[in-house]
Amino acid sequence: MKIAIVGATGLVGNIMLKVLEERGFSAIDLIVVASSASVGKKIKYFEKEYEVIAVEEAINKKPDIAIFSAGSETSLKYAPIFAENGCFVIDNSSAWRMYPNVPLVVPEINASSITKETKIIANPNCSTIQMVMALAPLHNAYKINRLVISTYQSVTGTGVKAVKQLENEIKGINTEMAYPYPIHKNLFPHGGSFLSNGYTSEEQKLVDETRKILSDNSLRITSTVVRVPVTGGHSIAVNIEFENDFTIDNVRKLLSEMHGIIVLDDVANNSYPMPLISEGKDEVFVGRIRRDESNPKSLNIWIVADNLRKGAATNAVQIAQYLIEKAFVK
Repeated sequence: MKIAIVGATGLVGNIMLKVLEERGFSAIDLIVVASSASVGKKIKYFEKEYEVIAVEEAINKKPDIAIFSAGSETSLKYAPIFAENGCFVIDNSSAWRMYPNVPLVVPEINASSITKETKIIANPNCSTIQMVMALAPLHNAYKINRLVISTYQSVTGTGVKAVKQLENEIKGINTEMAYPYPIHKNLFPHGGSFLSNGYTSEEQKLVDETRKILSDNSLRITSTVVRVPVTGGHSIAVNIEFENDFTIDNVRKLLSEMHGIIVLDDVANNSYPMPLISEGKDEVFVGRIRRDESNPKSLNIWIVADNLRKGAATNAVQIAQYLIEKAFVK
């Protein structure tokens, strides 16, 4: 089986290769792809070195699966070409997410939306993935009416340049700016680009993608995205208003039974999710589970996950595993 990683030298691309190794993809014919600036570089995978090639050369190699993490422009241009050659494309950018005929997939929730004829599959936004992991079982049980979302997003969500900015600011070194302001000892309510309605593109993704993944366009959702000086993962505070009432014990039970979720909710012992706990892990951590006493049938929860793993690379690799398990590729 041939698997291509398009954007293999990037922050998420590197994690994708790591996750593939961890999950035992040793017998594949790996194709590592990046921009012209990286062509010829060597990448080690299972103790073997692979040379980075250009995307045009990768197309000619006819991979069975291509996992893209190279930005929307690259995905829009090249994903259809790979797909026309019979390749399954799993795209980590926002390029294809809202196309009606492209499934937006979190495998634990809606893997069944993928068919053998589905050649382009969208990987959701990192914050959306971790949030819907917790929302899906609760929506099934109580029917969500409204969500008020506040995210606290790691600089790793912006990329290598942002991580370098934070590291250099901590050291007191003048640096190239990924953000319009310093991020060390600071935070700002700005993720993505501002839209005409005053929200940002990252905030709008949370609205649109959540509705699509949960198959419910009636959901009322508002969100605020905040960038924080953290490298370990994203954190989300969610206020949920349900159609039906709930008990806290049953909420904990539903979340604990959801594959891929770990409930950390023992406030008597200061046990709750934090980026330090999630870093390097594939699970989504949920805690601070409590009734909203200001509004009937409402709940507050706190969700943390490593945005480079479950929020990006791991989710994409899980989709590839699903394709293999269903014998869509052999």
